[in-house]
Amino acid sequence: MRTVDWFQNPDYATGETAALFGDIDQVFSLTGELIAHDSLSRVLRVTVGDKRYYVKRYSGTGKNHRRRWFGLRRWLGSPRVRAEWENLQAFRGWGIPTATLVAFGLERRAGAFTRGALVTEEIPGTMDLAQINYINDRRLADRRWVARVSGKIADIARTLHAARFAHNDLKWRNLLVDGDANVYLIDCPSGGYYRGAVLDYRIIKDLACLDIRARQRLSRSQRLRFYLDYVQKPRLTDDDRKRIRKIVGFFDGRE
Repeated sequence: MRTVDWFQNPDYATGETAALFGDIDQVFSLTGELIAHDSLSRVLRVTVGDKRYYVKRYSGTGKNHRRRWFGLRRWLGSPRVRAEWENLQAFRGWGIPTATLVAFGLERRAGAFTRGALVTEEIPGTMDLAQINYINDRRLADRRWVARVSGKIADIARTLHAARFAHNDLKWRNLLVDGDANVYLIDCPSGGYYRGAVLDYRIIKDLACLDIRARQRLSRSQRLRFYLDYVQKPRLTDDDRKRIRKIVGFFDGRE
């Protein structure tokens, strides 16, 4: 038996977007520019009129069933596509700028996940921070611009962690910046809620993901300013210094 749960943002439920993104079968028949792909998903960019949309389609649960609970995740686990759209909804609820969800949903057969998708509208005039770094954008030499962007990223990270949520892939490529130095958080299929020591570890990982590129581009004083903005303190405490050592050393021997 096939069951489909599909939802469309009412703001996009008319005209061409309604026809293109109105159901899961239509979304899986779309063609467009291939942006990224892996064993779990494919991302297409589709143009409708003067706007562009990102269509992320998930099929199955990956190639390695042993690592995915010996194949049982198809029945027992929450699909990554669901986590991704729920996390984007949570970001918006917390006041974190993110992409607008246009449509999302999933399909099951005999209770097992078979496929799912989410569609987001492109945020115009943005570039991810990793690309900004890669092209050696001149804005990175502007200390005031860096301070504005860094402060907003610190606000985003603090908001996530205050909700006991960790992104788990909080890298520069998942942070978009526009011409006014506004920052948007995207692409979070592996984020989740934690408590206690596990939350502390995940927070360290999030901050280390940000710092591993920052140390290649920014000065020590700029990295320190980010941390102070994150903890909202004028100076470091002994506990802060211990945490910073963990952040700096998190990826030692891993990358």
